[in-house]
Amino acid sequence: MLSQEPIEWPEKVEILIDRLEHESSERALTREERALMDVYETVAILESEDGLHGFWQSGLDHQRIINSFDIIGADSMVDPLNASRWCQTRSEDREDYSETEAEYLATIEEEVPAALEELVDLVLEFIEEELG
Repeated sequence: MLSQEPIEWPEKVEILIDRLEHESSERALTREERALMDVYETVAILESEDGLHGFWQSGLDHQRIINSFDIIGADSMVDPLNASRWCQTRSEDREDYSETEAEYLATIEEEVPAALEELVDLVLEFIEEELG
């Protein structure tokens, strides 16, 4: 789906994610910590070849993840996720989409690279404000 370079998370984010992954086995994460983990883990799916289709075909808690993007302030990701919600009722094979469905999804996916590009700054700001 995406023709851009994958997101390179700053070391600060990577260290925090590693710490939260470790701590999640010992305690329940706060909603803000869970939101950060959701966003971090979902980016790899959105950057994959299957993009939004892959997200909707995954076994993830889709609404929780959309809410997580909203919590960190990534409204530009919430819109394409919501607009592509219909993908969850389609075949697991993206090739089974009608021409109209494929074109519509491609149009929605055009918004994703720019939304992902601003994500690093939003995550860093969220960490400073909410997880300090």
